Amino acid sequence: MATEDDVRRLCLAMPDVTERPSWGQPTWFRGTGKRGKLFARMWEDGVLTVKTEERDVLAGSQPDTFYWTPHHDRSPLLVLARLDRIGETELVELLEDSYRLAG
Repeated sequence: MATEDDVRRLCLAMPDVTERPSWGQPTWFRGTGKRGKLFARMWEDGVLTVKTEERDVLAGSQPDTFYWTPHHDRSPLLVLARLDRIGETELVELLEDSYRLAG
């Protein structure tokens, strides 16, 4: 089971990552200032937003873990992940993929 603290630790261990709030939630950007690109954001307690090219596959095969809301329809890369349903290995993979896509 992953936590927000795990997300923070893993994100901040990546090169050129900054954390700042977005819509009142912790958010991690690849790069700094206005050039920084969002790659991970807490959507709500226990739910993380990341970018992935596997959104449909993840949500289709594990709908209790991965999903999106109408707000996320505008980007086919955004998916929500329930942290209490994923382990650290899967969290690392999600964050690395999202970081890569933000590059």
